[in-house]
Amino acid sequence: MILIADGGSTKCDWILLDDEGEVVTKTRTKGLNPAVFKPDILKSRLQENDALKQIIPKVSRVDFYGAGCGTPTPIKNLKGILEDYFNNAEVNVEEDMVAAALAATTERGIVCILGTGSNSCFFDGKKVHMEVESLGYVLMDEASGNYFGKRLIRDYYYKTMGKDMSKEFAKRYDLSADSIKRNVYKEDNPNTYLASFAEFIFTAQERNGYFYKLIYEGMEKFIERRVMCYKQAQNVPIHFIGSIAFFSEDIIRDVAKRYHLNIGNVIRRPIDGLISHYKKNVLKVK
Repeated sequence: MILIADGGSTKCDWILLDDEGEVVTKTRTKGLNPAVFKPDILKSRLQENDALKQIIPKVSRVDFYGAGCGTPTPIKNLKGILEDYFNNAEVNVEEDMVAAALAATTERGIVCILGTGSNSCFFDGKKVHMEVESLGYVLMDEASGNYFGKRLIRDYYYKTMGKDMSKEFAKRYDLSADSIKRNVYKEDNPNTYLASFAEFIFTAQERNGYFYKLIYEGMEKFIERRVMCYKQAQNVPIHFIGSIAFFSEDIIRDVAKRYHLNIGNVIRRPIDGLISHYKKNVLKVK
């Protein structure tokens, strides 16, 4: 049986498919980004999931698509951990952009991820091509969860959020300077911590002008830097994957109009699209 995984920094979805493409097991672990988490954390996150333990003997192949799997060293580290855990299986590790592309389309297009982090690629129908290599949450990741989380915290401290909004924000989160600095500079996975604040944008009592402007500016930066860098941008559909994209679809479309872009599919979770891809193209189930 084939076990496919779509992993980010916050969470990782796992699907075990039988030879007919039917879902045998569906589970979720915490994020498994090998560029962010140390090996012992990656191992413990696998081991604490009972559903994965139970299916180890059934798994003959593991296809893992994940954030942080775009360069050789983290790929090698994660592949070794997965091979040790699923000791009877062939293990393949590829970056999450590949999963996003396979889930979004079977034709030429630009595929964008907007989740905890952000990224983009051109998909030629078979392979992904990266115009800009991602340097992660500190230097890049425009319009991602951690990008918006940082913006919210800065606006709160610079007092540009508005009094009522600031009060609501402070009720929801521990915004003490000590807590923020400890989590950002001393604790593990600060990108996930920062991204957790972005939920406020989509669960506050109302979507007002402040939120619209915040999201619009982030999407504008992302499109300018991670979409318009592709010469095909105005000639192919632009697909978006991830929770941030899903909840911001209306604003993405507003920004896209300025650049004469054609927005294609907007998908919250790529794992469902991956199941369809495996049925049709890997298992070749009719």
